[in-house]
Amino acid sequence: MAQVYVSVGSNIDRQRNIATALQLLTEEYGELQQSSVYESAAVGFDSEPFYNLVLGFSTQQSPQAVQEQLHAIENRCGRQRTAALSARTLDLDLLLYDDRVMTDGKLALPRDDIERYAFVLRPLAEIAGTARHPVTGISYTDMWAGFDDTAQPLTRVDWPPAAA
Repeated sequence: MAQVYVSVGSNIDRQRNIATALQLLTEEYGELQQSSVYESAAVGFDSEPFYNLVLGFSTQQSPQAVQEQLHAIENRCGRQRTAALSARTLDLDLLLYDDRVMTDGKLALPRDDIERYAFVLRPLAEIAGTARHPVTGISYTDMWAGFDDTAQPLTRVDWPPAAA
């Protein structure tokens, strides 16, 4: 079984889409490790703030099959595949698949977002802090400790949201 980590983000109907993603991923992969949920500003474009988190789970599926499943779940949540930097109902990105380092078409592991974005690294460090980046060998806790997040502030969000 491979240990997989996936980033989850939404800035359109955030609560509903993330809750749906959690349900569908649990149905597909079983028990999920789940980080806290964080709110962050859109990076690189003007839009509503995102909710972001990272999930971990074990699977026997190949990295390509996991990516296909993630895309299918995005599609079920109404994901429109337009400009890369745009608002979205759901964004599911395969970050890590064990210690695999690979590039296969649009799938690159480990995903470079880990080193670029606070909304990926902080929740990853929260649930996989002692794990080490397969290229740099640095633990995610240490990577987060050295990350300059001043331009990418995060606010922890109560999850699940309180019933209205």
